[in-house]
Amino acid sequence: MVYIDCTTTNDYSMSNRLTQFFEKAHVYYCIMRKLIRYIIICVTVFTSVSSSAKTFNDKLLNRPYADNRRWHLGFSVGMHTQDIKFTHNGFVTEEGEAWVMEQPSFSPGFCVNGLFDLRLNQWFSLRFTPGMYFGNRDITMYEPGSDQKLRQNIKSAYVVAPIDLKYSSLRYRNARPYLVAGVMPAFDVSKKRSDELKLKSTDFYISVGFGCDFYLPYFKLNPEIKFCFGLSDIIQHDRPDLADDPGKLKFTQSLTKATSKMIVLTFYFE
Repeated sequence: MVYIDCTTTNDYSMSNRLTQFFEKAHVYYCIMRKLIRYIIICVTVFTSVSSSAKTFNDKLLNRPYADNRRWHLGFSVGMHTQDIKFTHNGFVTEEGEAWVMEQPSFSPGFCVNGLFDLRLNQWFSLRFTPGMYFGNRDITMYEPGSDQKLRQNIKSAYVVAPIDLKYSSLRYRNARPYLVAGVMPAFDVSKKRSDELKLKSTDFYISVGFGCDFYLPYFKLNPEIKFCFGLSDIIQHDRPDLADDPGKLKFTQSLTKATSKMIVLTFYFE
């Protein structure tokens, strides 16, 4: 007759169940701990990315309120070329010469300006940019019926006072294109010499151009191209300085008028 110790069997079964329970609990605990760790990591990464994205967007939109100011001050440096258009009258000298004047090439000049910008509304602003334009013109004078040819280099130092109306488009990120148009009085303060041709000391231009405002972290950079068209005759027809050398008068007498043109490339810093 065989006897089975039920107490021992029940104790073994209970111990086995407890062992399995604790093993499962440990597995669940490990899984939950890893899950909580992953959740914490994901939340941390998401928060960091969101903060970085906000900072990145702030950096993309540089100086977002710069255009809301009433006044803008700055300066510009740049270069320009001066052209001159001659209108001839067909004058023929006693020797049968008919002289022709032209500017065959262009020489780059230097310009520097101040900037005073008054905001009128969201689209328009009024600019005053006084400055100095330093340049020169190489003039060729020739007589078509012979091989006679002369050259004259006319240097100029203009004090300019441009007044422009600026129309700006909508801003796209850190760029805002614009159009500009206005007038520009100019006063030549360079010393005039008694050469073949002599230019007047004053001129008046109308100007049109375009550019783009680039918003940088610490300032605005505005590259601009402007076309200036002179309205007045800049040839000095009255030449008492040539009283001792009347042979040079034939060049001035051959011209009805001459008008000036400029192409100006400037970089404004605001």
